[in-house]
Amino acid sequence: MTAQPANQLKSGSKKNLLGEALVNHDLINYDQLEKALVRRSQVDMPLGSILIEMGFITVDKMLSFMSKKFGVPPINLFKVDIKPEVLRLIPQEKMKKFRILPVALEGNTLSLAMVTPQDFMTISDLEFTMGKKIKPMVVPYFMMEAALSLLSENYEGGISGADIENLSMHESKDSQQPPEIERLFTYLIKSGGSDMLLTAGVPPSIKIGSILKRLATVSLTPANIEAYAKNILSSEEWEIFNRNNELETGITFRNQARFRITFYRQRNSVSIAVRHLPDKIPLLKELNLPDWLENFALSPQGLILISGPAGSGKSTTLSVILDIINSNRRCNIISLEEPIEFLHKHKKSNVNQREVGKDTETFEEGLRGIFRQAPDVIVIGEMRDKITFETAIKAARTGHLVLSTMNAFDATAVIQTIINMFPVEQQDLIRLMLADSLLLSFAQRLVKKIDGTGMLLAFEKLATSHRVRNFIRENRIHHIRSQMETGADEFIPMDVGLAKYVNNRKISFEEGLLHSTNQVYYRDLTNQPE
Repeated sequence: MTAQPANQLKSGSKKNLLGEALVNHDLINYDQLEKALVRRSQVDMPLGSILIEMGFITVDKMLSFMSKKFGVPPINLFKVDIKPEVLRLIPQEKMKKFRILPVALEGNTLSLAMVTPQDFMTISDLEFTMGKKIKPMVVPYFMMEAALSLLSENYEGGISGADIENLSMHESKDSQQPPEIERLFTYLIKSGGSDMLLTAGVPPSIKIGSILKRLATVSLTPANIEAYAKNILSSEEWEIFNRNNELETGITFRNQARFRITFYRQRNSVSIAVRHLPDKIPLLKELNLPDWLENFALSPQGLILISGPAGSGKSTTLSVILDIINSNRRCNIISLEEPIEFLHKHKKSNVNQREVGKDTETFEEGLRGIFRQAPDVIVIGEMRDKITFETAIKAARTGHLVLSTMNAFDATAVIQTIINMFPVEQQDLIRLMLADSLLLSFAQRLVKKIDGTGMLLAFEKLATSHRVRNFIRENRIHHIRSQMETGADEFIPMDVGLAKYVNNRKISFEEGLLHSTNQVYYRDLTNQPE
């Protein structure tokens, strides 16, 4: 098709004024405008959004063009977060009527995003009624529409730029079509959230810190989520999921990010939980992990257990320790994981990562022949059953370093959990073996920052000194807390770290109390008597 001048295009009415102006300023060409108009006839999206989505113009160039046209500064709503107290300055009805949006309040000056910043009547009216100076800033129509549509949603935290961008780059809600799974993955990466949850009956949701936030899209149907699942899983994996009603896997998305994805059934429909894994294995300091953890990581043999509730970052800590070994020792590392979350490159060590369900049927099968694979370090993604524990303890006592994770409340509960896995007649022997092989029990929690900007890691340390080994052998594990809580190098209770966060004003007293193991001791450390 031969390109035509913009004013001769089929849809060249009032709605194409933006496109014509961009062509006249050589920011796009006739052919690009024509393609964008064809696209707009297929989907209900603003022209500006389509031009940006198709890569014909950048957001910054669009904003620069509009700033020169109107003679006022531009604002990119994709890059700002608007606080709820600022949004409450102007009634929603007035914002939607005049296409305006309060963005920030500095002193007595209100920055106001406007589609038509030369609307001096609206500016004068607001200055008079509010008693504030208005600073007009130009914003594209499609950005404003996306932002204003969020006002009808129940967003307690105000409006985020990520939400505005997400909505502006999707088909309108009238189309009743949810975002494609690739767009949801991209949104999760950009949002800074840790998880995305896809459940029938509600829109896609993300977790930022511990706060669940729903996207401004249509609610998902069971058919939508089943389509997502089939898009992600191979036909073989889909069959496995249908047999077992649950499946966990790890994927790399367009070389941009890695996700751990869990599929499960609820109320006869599919639900999906997507965990965004860090792009690179973090350092100890980045996670607020103690430096002394490196000394344990470089031990030649023994058992290191990392415990905590689900979602507390155990797998990340395990990968950090593995990376320390990989970077400092020349050894053979074999891991069994379900699924593989962090991909480790060979550094000084050889790293063999085996995924349960793909490289081996079960943890039990994978461990059965592991000693014939010449391992120096064995990594077990999660300790779950008696056979796994038996193999781990045997390996730790025969010259191997064994790393694993467990779901347990604290560092001493881990020991009792392992012992209780075995019949009563075997427990005395397991206590002896565990006392000899355990190097470190490391428990951790993620706690909310006081300013709501994220999470901090709090931990508990139990290292096996001569005294601790005796407590384990003699079945006096409960004495570890009562006799060592007031201060011992081998035992650092969770309450100590929580109290430091409170005293340094990093977390609230109430948040620390929620995670404390001994509330009386915690209150003493924070000078907060009952």
